[in-house]
Amino acid sequence: MTKKLKVLGSQAGYDLAAADYDKKEAYLDSFEKDKLLPLLGDLKNKKVLDVGAGTGRLAMRLAKLGADVTALDVSGAMLEEIKKKLKRNSAEIKVIVGDCESMPFGDESFDVVVAAFLIVHLKDLRRFFDEVYRILKPGGKFLVTNINQKRPPEIRTKEGIIEIESYYHRPEKVREILEDLAFGIEREVFVKEGEVWVNQIILAVK
Repeated sequence: MTKKLKVLGSQAGYDLAAADYDKKEAYLDSFEKDKLLPLLGDLKNKKVLDVGAGTGRLAMRLAKLGADVTALDVSGAMLEEIKKKLKRNSAEIKVIVGDCESMPFGDESFDVVVAAFLIVHLKDLRRFFDEVYRILKPGGKFLVTNINQKRPPEIRTKEGIIEIESYYHRPEKVREILEDLAFGIEREVFVKEGEVWVNQIILAVK
């Protein structure tokens, strides 16, 4: 009899996955094909929030580009991996455990908000997008990705194979919600494999 697969929420799931998560960096990069960060232009001295920062795949790169980076994630174990990297590198990144739907920041705190591989874990995008709008400065940029994932991947952990709760979002629906909340869509890029889109990248402006 096969053991039933555990489906966990983001915090519990990523706490378990944290130790081996960096092994997936090249795989995660393949969904972006170097199209993500160039959309943001010059980041020197900009206040940038990486939401769902994980183990710092993007946060470390943002810091190297001269940004003043804050990394937010619901998983403390994932953020501990960033702290280990900061000890080995000269980068400075503020690391905060928090919920993307109720972020611990004041209004108009950031020039840029980045969210990659995050919204796949959110059932209702409006609460998160509304929070992003609140914490962005006027004219601030929001870079968000939406992966084409109908079923969450199986993740091998020390406690067995798990799935992390995930939701599929149609590209047109993501655009519609952003526009309903008064974001302007500045750029939209699709990363494809053949004729099939694998990632929708949107640069929105407050």
